[in-house]
Amino acid sequence: MKVYQRLGVKKRINAAANGTSIGGSIMLPEVVAAMREAGRSYVSIPELLEKAGNRIAGLAGVEACFVTNGAAAGVALSVAACMAGSSNARVHQLPDTDGMKDEVIVQRMQINFYELMIRLAGARVVSVGLANRVYTWHLEAAFSPQTAAVVDFPAYSPPTDLPLDQVIELAHDRGVPVIVDAAAEFPPFSILSHYWKAGADLTIVSGGKGLRGPQSSGLILGRKDLVEACAMSSSPNHGVGRPMKVGKEEIAGLLTAVELWSSPDFEREMFDGYRRRSDTMIEILSQVSGVRAWKGESPPASTGLAVHPDGLPFTLVEWDTERIAKSVGQVMAELWEGDPSIIVAETPSGILLHPATLEPGEAEIVAERVSAVLGP
Repeated sequence: MKVYQRLGVKKRINAAANGTSIGGSIMLPEVVAAMREAGRSYVSIPELLEKAGNRIAGLAGVEACFVTNGAAAGVALSVAACMAGSSNARVHQLPDTDGMKDEVIVQRMQINFYELMIRLAGARVVSVGLANRVYTWHLEAAFSPQTAAVVDFPAYSPPTDLPLDQVIELAHDRGVPVIVDAAAEFPPFSILSHYWKAGADLTIVSGGKGLRGPQSSGLILGRKDLVEACAMSSSPNHGVGRPMKVGKEEIAGLLTAVELWSSPDFEREMFDGYRRRSDTMIEILSQVSGVRAWKGESPPASTGLAVHPDGLPFTLVEWDTERIAKSVGQVMAELWEGDPSIIVAETPSGILLHPATLEPGEAEIVAERVSAVLGP
């Protein structure tokens, strides 16, 4: 870690989530080795993209796959593909959408930062529904001859949204493709084909979060013609996605991560490790008077946190504020400013500790630091 020391950048323990702003994830050793090997040779990037995509699609059980430089880029490229298709003229025309279908429908309560990626491709966002509910007729009325796609953001979808299966049915009845941004929903490995099997045309997954591949990598999985159109709009081709370059090292690293996770034994071992870390933190924290720590398979709906993968054993921590006179903000600040510096996630009444982002030995460090902050 001398590079960080030279710059005076403080290392932090991540007990929160695979956020981009805190470095995504720690790459698996096999991923690092594959990237190092890939960096020693020249190759045809289009050939590498095609063959790596075919390999990943086969492992995932989908029709086709394209490797990009992150899930946000995947949103922009997917929207571009739905507008320009395989027309070279239109690929070179974007983000000018004159003469193209350029409306992309998003349910109103799902509007978030990544809406910008839709507009980056040149599309116009059409939000549908009320501030607290979306009904079938809202979506039906939004379709027009200019509708290019529907984008669904599961991480921002409340229970009062129109369910995705209904969205897919209504869109497909009108010949409109559906894009699902499932950036942070991995693992399990089955998520790579989950939305495809449900009928979605394209699914986007981050390579640098739960997959533990390179942070600047991502997957677009689904319909072969649309995946091919994504490639036409992306680097090294000269479309709107030309700046969204993914290198040979990232391609090799992400492929390696997918190959590792495709083994049920590997996935089982990873989840077992997450559960052991969660159990360790609960055991240590439960010894602190006034503190309640327990395991949840996913955050409660009231947390307002983005969607986390099903089955991950999060550690939820709350405390008796009459006995421990510290707010959630104060606890988080003390952990952030302490040594070691620890990042945790906030819930309305406590904090959430994410075992999947911890390295071996860090569960004990995190639990002991939280115990010290909340203890007498």
